Amino acid sequence: MRIVAGRFKGRPLAAPKADKTRPTSDKARQALFNVLEHAGWAPPLEGARVIDLFAGSGGLGFEAMSRGAAFCLFVDTDGSARGAIRDNIETFQLFGNTRLHRRSATDLGEKPAKLGAPFNLVFLDPPYGQELAPPALAGLIDGHWVTDDALAILEVAADEAVPDVPGWSPVDERIWGAAKVVFLTRG
Repeated sequence: MRIVAGRFKGRPLAAPKADKTRPTSDKARQALFNVLEHAGWAPPLEGARVIDLFAGSGGLGFEAMSRGAAFCLFVDTDGSARGAIRDNIETFQLFGNTRLHRRSATDLGEKPAKLGAPFNLVFLDPPYGQELAPPALAGLIDGHWVTDDALAILEVAADEAVPDVPGWSPVDERIWGAAKVVFLTRG
């Protein structure tokens, strides 16, 4: 896995040693970011505040940082995933622009004030088939983690139904290989 574009283009990403994670492929990441960069409903990547839930290697968050995002909070409970994210933070020297949160993405609670302003871009790549996206998306709103105009990008299995979550509306959906990527706006 490598960063596809931006200031870290071509640099490799450390991945968790365990087989519990399923990193988004370079090709799918490129396609996803092409949508983000050209869709009128997507917030600009430049200066974005990103939260990467079920982060795994943090590939989506690091790709956003490479393309100009100002800050990324990585959330994962798995020790090997957090180790890979720490390695990537060190490799890219993003100490002041990133944080690593050891918390369940489905039980975030209230956003701590020390994390700054709410996030306007959310990546969710939960384990397939476990219906973890609805409580994670609801918790983002309930805990005041996201702005009123936030965009969430959810990856599920290609054959999974798009969850109906109050407060989030799908605006686009793409299938790349085994993954379905759904873009949801607040509202």
